[in-house]
Amino acid sequence: MQNGFYSVTGAMVTQFNRLDQISSNLANMNTGGYKRQDEIVGDYMRIYQQKRDELPLRNHTKEGAKFLNRSINRVPRIVEEYTDFAVGPMKSTGNPLDVALAQEDLFFAVETPGGVRLTRNGAFTLDENGRVVTKEGYPVLPAGYFGSRQTLHLPAEAMSIKIDESGRVEYMDQTAVDTPVYVDKLMVVRVDTRSLKREGDNLFTMENGVDEQELEVVSRTSAVRQGMLEMSNVNPVREMTALIETNRLVEMYQKAMNAQMDDLNNDAINKLASVRA
Repeated sequence: MQNGFYSVTGAMVTQFNRLDQISSNLANMNTGGYKRQDEIVGDYMRIYQQKRDELPLRNHTKEGAKFLNRSINRVPRIVEEYTDFAVGPMKSTGNPLDVALAQEDLFFAVETPGGVRLTRNGAFTLDENGRVVTKEGYPVLPAGYFGSRQTLHLPAEAMSIKIDESGRVEYMDQTAVDTPVYVDKLMVVRVDTRSLKREGDNLFTMENGVDEQELEVVSRTSAVRQGMLEMSNVNPVREMTALIETNRLVEMYQKAMNAQMDDLNNDAINKLASVRA
């Protein structure tokens, strides 16, 4: 089989993976707090050069030949996947339990069956027990959670819930309508986004799980916005353009595969099979 067939096949698989990523972005275009995913396409030669700098492999040696198959050294492949954490557009909802963060390295902390996770989706609500939870039912954590292990609760009689720019949660009591009652403060953490791994569409964790020792709980911030939601940072025009480009590349690679399998092979067979006196 011709080496070009391997290259074209690898390139087509790469574009299929890109289609999956673009489809995921478009499907979550209206998901609150969703962060766009993207990929970097490289080739085996680039990976070889990077590894050669790390490993004691010299060019034109048996060890180097074992590491690199030069017949497919230019096959396009996904070198790296990353998440774009740019702040998405803000949407005013008027819901007192909807909150957004105006800085891209800040996150809310929630409690999941798998442990503490981070999210940018501030579409919170109250469950039947008065706990502040996400749409999935995960309890939202207060700033002092790691000391008390208590989640954030609001009593049934709470009125005029207020969350200020620092995340401080208060409400008005029916018995004392002039004096706000302090509940707690939302846990807002600052994280190096390069250390985060995506879980599902809107949750993030770290390499070895969220460690309370590694989290920087922000004591002072003015980035919390009550009554607003951060929308997805997916640009539909950009994603549709990438979708069209990827589809055209798949069609191009398909034609190249047909040329390899049909035209070249048939031509070779006809010439080899011909007998001349």
